[in-house]
Amino acid sequence: MTRSRARIVAILAAVAGLAIATGVIGWVGFGAVLSALEIIGARGLAFLVVYTVVPAVLLGIAWFVLAPPSKTVRLRSFVLARIVRDAGGDLLPFTQLGGYVIGARVAVLQGISAEIASSTTIVDVTTELIGQFGFTAIGAAMLAAKFGGRSIHATWLSAILTGLALSAVGLAALVIVQRRAAGLLERLARRFAPALMAQAGDFGRTLDRLYERPLGVTMSILLHAVAWVASAAGVWFALTFAGVRIGLLAVLAIESLVGAVRSAGFFAPMAVGVQEAAYSLIGPMFGLPAELALAVSLIKRATSLTVGVPALVLWQASEGRRALSVRRQTSVEGT
Repeated sequence: MTRSRARIVAILAAVAGLAIATGVIGWVGFGAVLSALEIIGARGLAFLVVYTVVPAVLLGIAWFVLAPPSKTVRLRSFVLARIVRDAGGDLLPFTQLGGYVIGARVAVLQGISAEIASSTTIVDVTTELIGQFGFTAIGAAMLAAKFGGRSIHATWLSAILTGLALSAVGLAALVIVQRRAAGLLERLARRFAPALMAQAGDFGRTLDRLYERPLGVTMSILLHAVAWVASAAGVWFALTFAGVRIGLLAVLAIESLVGAVRSAGFFAPMAVGVQEAAYSLIGPMFGLPAELALAVSLIKRATSLTVGVPALVLWQASEGRRALSVRRQTSVEGT
């Protein structure tokens, strides 16, 4: 698929997603959703913006523990790179793998070698998917425990269990490809991030060495799972401060299942429409009215914008300073 065609497909998907999101909000009621937003309010938004630091640090540590010990490998670098990576994935709609490439690039700007930045990114994505698999399994178990075989929710449960089974197969295949066919991943990475991979050295060998550190991989999986739980807890805190009475376990179930649906809808730019539909359907199953569930979705999008836009601006500023420094150095060497 050519770039222009891919861009057209992305635009059409974004328009369709916006139409679905608008339709879902209209179905629930614009007035009801607006009232729900007022309940959560600016304080809820401010809390989630500040609270973003918690999962961001956990995710940064989960990436950091994969890297071999080195004087140039600093935790701060991975935390900053992870924040920008998430911002790119959430806010740049016309790039499929843009967030991962941008995150690795920021790690390089922070002094991490391109070889370590690129290889740890791939393993980190894998450990994150495994952590999310466990988090989703918790949500599926809670859904089964709450509703059992009731016909109205049996289809949901069957779909989620099928999705988990397919995810397990996909994760196993992903790990096998990384362990047995690193060359294929390297060719893909060089296609999507040629500038970064030009400096990556022996990518395949580095990838193998990362998997030869099972403690780091295991810690990364556990930290990703904890980060998913922490993110859901942030939503619960925001709702509790707003006076909404709902249990923490219910919010964990909602967030885990919405996260699974959102991941399955990766084809939709920024998951527009997919996220809103998931919240409006899953929220009421666990006692969160549809209008409040949609308000949570919109507040989370506002949080992503509030945190993500400055992060992307700072990344571009860093790229600009680096380009200016290289230009100056080249001009000095040329004289």
